[in-house]
Amino acid sequence: MLKNWFKLIFSPLANFKISIAETRFQYKYFLFITKSVAKIKYFYNPNKLDFEKVRTSFTTVIWRVFGFLSASLVSGAIMVLALYSFIDSPKEKILQRENRQYKDQLRRLQTRVNELSMVLGELQDRDAQIYRTIFEADPISFKPKFNPNDRKYKLAEGFDDAEVINDLNHKVENITSLVAMQSKSFDELKKLADSKQEFLASIPAIQPIANKDLKRIASGFGYRIHPIYKTTKFHSGIDFTAPTRTPVYATGNGIVSFAKYEGRGYGNHIVINHGFGYKSLYGHLSSIEVYERQKVKRGELIGYVGNTGTSTAPHLHYEVEKGTKKVNPINYFFNDISEADYEAIRDISARPTQSFD
Repeated sequence: MLKNWFKLIFSPLANFKISIAETRFQYKYFLFITKSVAKIKYFYNPNKLDFEKVRTSFTTVIWRVFGFLSASLVSGAIMVLALYSFIDSPKEKILQRENRQYKDQLRRLQTRVNELSMVLGELQDRDAQIYRTIFEADPISFKPKFNPNDRKYKLAEGFDDAEVINDLNHKVENITSLVAMQSKSFDELKKLADSKQEFLASIPAIQPIANKDLKRIASGFGYRIHPIYKTTKFHSGIDFTAPTRTPVYATGNGIVSFAKYEGRGYGNHIVINHGFGYKSLYGHLSSIEVYERQKVKRGELIGYVGNTGTSTAPHLHYEVEKGTKKVNPINYFFNDISEADYEAIRDISARPTQSFD
């Protein structure tokens, strides 16, 4: 009876203790779940019937931090590389725009240089074919020097447009040289233009003897039969038949550079230096009426026809020399004959006759 009364009194207390224990376990489990969510690790200690915090060593923390940072750096580098490979940065876009502008300017410059080269080429053609032809001046050789080993050609090596840059450098250097030579040529042409009046008065332009009926030309310029050796030889002048003592005249203004007698060859002969690269020779004279270094005018008496030197009959041997080359004298009779007379003289001089010397 007493035992039943005791149970009746203390059984609620026992149940109360069990309820407290269960509540405490539930609370600790809630804390475990909450702290697990907060990434704080715990483990259950069955000896203490409690959850304890997992303690991480300092070395482990260091390794974890190092691993996290390393993974972050690698991931970041991969992302940056991927971005730079497929997406241009603002600086790259600026450089690309500048490169496009540079290439466009390079193409325009190349076009401009080509145009300048064409214009300069036209000036050279006019210089050689018109201006120098008018003044009978020798053409200038336009051959600028090009040195492919020049340092400025090596500076462009390694660039994408190295070939274009070197081509432009070469063309600009070429144009610079040609402009200098063309300027020199124009200076020379100016001097020729200033002295044009003197030039026209100096070059041989008339026949050396009176020949109005055009019947005195016996042998022309070119290959003819030699009167003594009877072989074909080059005849470097024109033979005018005329009686001894027929007057001989200077064909242009100049200075007498030679006036002497020779027993063979041209005999008594005169050479006049007309300047501008021209000389004239008068051979087989009977007498000489001028002296060396004397100035003479066109049409002035300089001697008389004769039969001296290697000659088979009285005649005048007349030559014209331009530069170092002997030329056909009939091309220098334009002052005293008409076009029809010139054609007639050319036909007469072209006949395959025997020369007189």
